[in-house]
Amino acid sequence: LKEGDAQLHCVFFKNSRLRSSAPNLSDGMAIAVNGRISFYERDGKLQCYVERIRILGEGVLFRRFEQLKARLKAEGLFDEERKRPLPPQPAVIGIVTSAQAAALRDMLRVLNTRYPLARVILSPTLVQGTEAPAAIAAALDLLNEQGEADVIIVGRGGGSIEELWAFNEEVVARAIARSRIPVISGVGHETDFTIADFVADSRASTPTAATTAAVPNIEDWYAAIQEKQRLLTTLIEECLYDLKGQ
Repeated sequence: LKEGDAQLHCVFFKNSRLRSSAPNLSDGMAIAVNGRISFYERDGKLQCYVERIRILGEGVLFRRFEQLKARLKAEGLFDEERKRPLPPQPAVIGIVTSAQAAALRDMLRVLNTRYPLARVILSPTLVQGTEAPAAIAAALDLLNEQGEADVIIVGRGGGSIEELWAFNEEVVARAIARSRIPVISGVGHETDFTIADFVADSRASTPTAATTAAVPNIEDWYAAIQEKQRLLTTLIEECLYDLKGQ
Protein backbone atom coordinates (compact mmCIF):
# COMPACT_ATOMS: atom_id res chain seq x y z
CA LEU A 1 0.00 0.00 0.00
CA LYS A 2 1.36 3.42 -0.93
CA GLU A 3 0.25 6.92 -0.16
CA GLY A 4 2.48 9.90 -0.78
CA ASP A 5 6.02 9.01 0.24
CA ALA A 6 4.90 6.27 2.64
CA GLN A 7 4.35 2.59 1.99
CA LEU A 8 3.30 -0.49 3.95
CA HIS A 9 4.20 -4.03 2.92
CA CYS A 10 1.15 -6.29 2.80
CA VAL A 11 0.47 -10.00 2.58
CA PHE A 12 -2.82 -11.32 1.23
CA PHE A 13 -2.98 -15.10 1.49
CA LYS A 14 -5.03 -17.20 -0.91
CA ASN A 15 -7.48 -18.42 1.73
CA SER A 16 -8.13 -14.82 2.80
CA ARG A 17 -8.75 -13.81 -0.83
CA LEU A 18 -11.23 -16.65 -1.26
CA ARG A 19 -13.10 -15.74 1.93
CA SER A 20 -13.30 -12.05 1.03
CA SER A 21 -14.20 -12.44 -2.66
CA ALA A 22 -11.46 -9.92 -3.38
CA PRO A 23 -11.42 -8.19 -6.76
CA ASN A 24 -8.48 -8.38 -9.14
CA LEU A 25 -5.97 -5.79 -7.97
CA SER A 26 -3.67 -3.69 -10.10
CA ASP A 27 -1.29 -0.75 -9.67
CA GLY A 28 -3.05 2.58 -9.23
CA MET A 29 -6.20 1.35 -7.47
CA ALA A 30 -7.40 3.23 -4.42
CA ILE A 31 -8.37 0.65 -1.80
CA ALA A 32 -9.21 0.23 1.89
CA VAL A 33 -8.01 -2.90 3.68
CA ASN A 34 -8.86 -4.63 6.94
CA GLY A 35 -6.30 -6.87 8.61
CA ARG A 36 -3.72 -7.09 11.33
CA ILE A 37 -0.28 -5.55 11.67
CA SER A 38 2.53 -7.91 12.61
CA PHE A 39 6.32 -8.09 12.61
CA TYR A 40 7.84 -10.66 10.25
CA GLU A 41 10.93 -11.62 12.22
CA ARG A 42 12.84 -13.47 9.49
CA ASP A 43 13.07 -10.41 7.18
CA GLY A 44 12.75 -7.79 9.90
CA LYS A 45 9.62 -6.32 8.28
CA LEU A 46 6.56 -4.72 9.72
CA GLN A 47 3.68 -5.74 7.46
CA CYS A 48 -0.07 -5.97 7.24
CA TYR A 49 -1.78 -9.33 6.88
CA VAL A 50 -4.81 -8.42 4.79
CA GLU A 51 -8.18 -10.07 5.45
CA ARG A 52 -10.61 -7.93 3.42
CA ILE A 53 -10.30 -5.35 0.65
CA ARG A 54 -12.71 -2.68 -0.51
CA ILE A 55 -12.20 -0.78 -3.75
CA LEU A 56 -12.48 2.99 -3.31
CA GLY A 57 -11.84 3.94 -6.93
CA GLU A 58 -8.97 4.85 -9.17
CA GLY A 59 -5.74 6.12 -7.68
CA VAL A 60 -4.46 9.60 -8.42
CA LEU A 61 -1.62 8.40 -10.66
CA PHE A 62 -3.91 6.09 -12.58
CA ARG A 63 -6.35 8.95 -13.24
CA ARG A 64 -3.50 11.19 -14.45
CA PHE A 65 -2.29 8.40 -16.72
CA GLU A 66 -5.72 7.84 -18.28
CA GLN A 67 -6.40 11.56 -18.72
CA LEU A 68 -3.11 12.23 -20.50
CA LYS A 69 -3.45 9.07 -22.56
CA ALA A 70 -6.91 10.12 -23.75
CA ARG A 71 -5.77 13.67 -24.59
CA LEU A 72 -2.70 12.60 -26.56
CA LYS A 73 -4.67 9.91 -28.36
CA ALA A 74 -7.24 12.51 -29.40
CA GLU A 75 -4.39 14.60 -30.83
CA GLY A 76 -3.31 11.67 -32.97
CA LEU A 77 0.03 11.04 -31.26
CA PHE A 78 -0.71 7.30 -31.01
CA ASP A 79 -1.85 6.90 -34.64
CA GLU A 80 -0.17 4.09 -36.54
CA GLU A 81 0.08 6.35 -39.61
CA ARG A 82 2.64 8.60 -37.90
CA LYS A 83 4.85 5.74 -36.72
CA ARG A 84 7.98 5.27 -38.82
CA PRO A 85 9.62 1.96 -39.73
CA LEU A 86 12.86 1.11 -38.00
CA PRO A 87 16.03 1.14 -40.11
CA PRO A 88 16.99 -2.45 -41.04
CA GLN A 89 20.75 -1.93 -40.60
CA PRO A 90 21.40 1.07 -38.34
CA ALA A 91 25.00 2.24 -38.24
CA VAL A 92 24.56 4.37 -35.10
CA ILE A 93 22.31 3.56 -32.11
CA GLY A 94 21.29 6.36 -29.75
CA ILE A 95 20.44 5.32 -26.18
CA VAL A 96 18.59 7.47 -23.65
CA THR A 97 18.93 6.01 -20.15
CA SER A 98 20.93 6.34 -16.95
CA ALA A 99 24.68 5.89 -17.33
CA GLN A 100 24.68 3.88 -14.09
CA ALA A 101 21.74 1.64 -14.96
CA ALA A 102 21.98 -2.14 -15.14
CA ALA A 103 19.68 -1.80 -18.16
CA LEU A 104 22.44 0.03 -20.04
CA ARG A 105 24.90 -2.79 -19.40
CA ASP A 106 22.33 -5.28 -20.70
CA MET A 107 21.70 -3.22 -23.82
CA LEU A 108 25.40 -2.85 -24.59
CA ARG A 109 25.92 -6.58 -24.07
CA VAL A 110 23.14 -7.41 -26.53
CA LEU A 111 24.49 -4.95 -29.10
CA ASN A 112 28.01 -6.33 -28.80
CA THR A 113 26.77 -9.89 -29.26
CA ARG A 114 24.04 -9.35 -31.79
CA TYR A 115 25.35 -6.49 -33.95
CA PRO A 116 28.88 -5.32 -33.09
CA LEU A 117 29.02 -3.25 -36.29
CA ALA A 118 26.87 -0.49 -34.75
CA ARG A 119 28.31 2.52 -32.97
CA VAL A 120 26.55 3.62 -29.79
CA ILE A 121 25.93 7.18 -28.64
CA LEU A 122 24.72 7.43 -25.04
CA SER A 123 22.67 10.48 -24.10
CA PRO A 124 22.65 10.00 -20.30
CA THR A 125 19.72 11.10 -18.19
CA LEU A 126 17.93 10.66 -14.91
CA VAL A 127 15.20 8.02 -15.26
CA GLN A 128 13.20 8.62 -12.09
CA GLY A 129 12.37 11.47 -9.77
CA THR A 130 10.88 14.91 -10.25
CA GLU A 131 13.70 16.14 -12.51
CA ALA A 132 13.72 13.04 -14.73
CA PRO A 133 10.97 13.98 -17.25
CA ALA A 134 12.71 17.19 -18.35
CA ALA A 135 16.07 15.40 -18.39
CA ILE A 136 14.74 12.58 -20.60
CA ALA A 137 13.20 15.08 -23.02
CA ALA A 138 16.47 17.03 -23.17
CA ALA A 139 18.47 13.84 -23.82
CA LEU A 140 16.15 12.98 -26.72
CA ASP A 141 16.40 16.47 -28.16
CA LEU A 142 20.20 16.36 -27.88
CA LEU A 143 20.41 13.19 -29.99
CA ASN A 144 18.21 14.83 -32.61
CA GLU A 145 20.38 17.94 -32.64
CA GLN A 146 23.52 15.83 -32.94
CA GLY A 147 21.84 13.98 -35.80
CA GLU A 148 24.07 10.91 -36.17
CA ALA A 149 21.80 8.23 -34.68
CA ASP A 150 19.69 6.14 -37.05
CA VAL A 151 17.41 4.95 -34.25
CA ILE A 152 16.98 5.88 -30.58
CA ILE A 153 16.22 3.53 -27.69
CA VAL A 154 14.57 5.11 -24.65
CA GLY A 155 14.65 2.71 -21.75
CA ARG A 156 15.03 1.79 -18.12
CA GLY A 157 14.58 -1.37 -16.09
CA GLY A 158 11.55 -2.38 -14.12
CA GLY A 159 10.18 -0.70 -11.02
CA SER A 160 7.04 0.49 -9.31
CA ILE A 161 4.56 2.80 -10.98
CA GLU A 162 6.17 5.70 -9.14
CA GLU A 163 9.66 4.74 -10.32
CA LEU A 164 8.50 4.48 -13.94
CA TRP A 165 6.35 7.61 -13.77
CA ALA A 166 8.79 9.91 -15.60
CA PHE A 167 7.88 8.05 -18.80
CA ASN A 168 4.22 8.95 -18.24
CA GLU A 169 4.82 12.69 -18.29
CA GLU A 170 3.70 14.88 -21.18
CA VAL A 171 7.10 16.50 -21.69
CA VAL A 172 8.59 13.07 -22.50
CA ALA A 173 5.71 12.17 -24.80
CA ARG A 174 6.15 15.45 -26.72
CA ALA A 175 9.89 14.90 -27.07
CA ILE A 176 9.33 11.42 -28.52
CA ALA A 177 6.64 12.75 -30.86
CA ARG A 178 8.86 15.52 -32.26
CA SER A 179 11.91 13.31 -32.70
CA ARG A 180 13.07 13.18 -36.32
CA ILE A 181 14.76 9.87 -35.54
CA PRO A 182 12.64 6.71 -34.98
CA VAL A 183 12.24 5.92 -31.29
CA ILE A 184 11.90 2.53 -29.59
CA SER A 185 10.49 2.56 -26.07
CA GLY A 186 11.69 -0.16 -23.71
CA VAL A 187 10.56 0.73 -20.20
CA GLY A 188 10.06 -1.65 -17.30
CA HIS A 189 8.97 -5.25 -17.61
CA GLU A 190 6.65 -7.00 -20.04
CA THR A 191 3.48 -6.05 -18.16
CA ASP A 192 4.42 -2.37 -17.75
CA PHE A 193 2.92 0.17 -20.15
CA THR A 194 3.75 3.87 -20.18
CA ILE A 195 2.67 6.86 -22.24
CA ALA A 196 6.09 6.71 -23.91
CA ASP A 197 5.19 3.25 -25.25
CA PHE A 198 2.12 4.58 -27.04
CA VAL A 199 3.89 7.56 -28.63
CA ALA A 200 7.08 5.75 -29.68
CA ASP A 201 7.47 4.35 -33.19
CA SER A 202 7.92 0.90 -31.64
CA ARG A 203 7.31 -0.51 -28.16
CA ALA A 204 9.39 -3.30 -26.62
CA SER A 205 8.63 -5.11 -23.38
CA THR A 206 12.06 -4.47 -21.81
CA PRO A 207 15.24 -2.50 -22.57
CA THR A 208 16.90 -5.74 -23.73
CA ALA A 209 13.99 -6.49 -26.07
CA ALA A 210 14.21 -2.93 -27.41
CA THR A 211 17.87 -3.48 -28.29
CA THR A 212 17.04 -6.76 -29.99
CA ALA A 213 14.36 -5.01 -32.05
CA ALA A 214 16.72 -2.20 -33.04
CA VAL A 215 19.36 -4.26 -34.83
CA PRO A 216 19.63 -7.37 -37.01
CA ASN A 217 21.41 -10.49 -35.80
CA ILE A 218 24.82 -10.79 -37.42
CA GLU A 219 24.67 -14.57 -36.93
CA ASP A 220 21.80 -14.64 -39.43
CA TRP A 221 24.07 -12.89 -41.93
CA TYR A 222 26.81 -15.44 -41.39
CA ALA A 223 24.33 -18.28 -41.90
CA ALA A 224 22.97 -16.68 -45.10
CA ILE A 225 26.50 -16.16 -46.47
CA GLN A 226 27.44 -19.76 -45.73
CA GLU A 227 24.29 -21.00 -47.46
CA LYS A 228 25.07 -18.87 -50.54
CA GLN A 229 28.65 -20.16 -50.46
CA ARG A 230 27.40 -23.76 -50.49
CA LEU A 231 25.02 -22.99 -53.34
CA LEU A 232 27.74 -21.26 -55.35
CA THR A 233 30.13 -24.18 -54.80
CA THR A 234 27.46 -26.62 -56.00
CA LEU A 235 26.77 -24.55 -59.13
CA ILE A 236 30.47 -24.29 -59.98
CA GLU A 237 30.95 -28.02 -59.53
CA GLU A 238 27.97 -28.74 -61.77
CA CYS A 239 29.28 -26.32 -64.42
CA LEU A 240 32.76 -27.93 -64.36
CA TYR A 241 31.22 -31.37 -64.58
CA ASP A 242 29.21 -30.33 -67.66
CA LEU A 243 32.32 -28.85 -69.27
CA LYS A 244 34.30 -32.00 -68.59
CA GLY A 245 31.56 -34.07 -70.19
CA GLN A 246 31.79 -32.00 -73.38
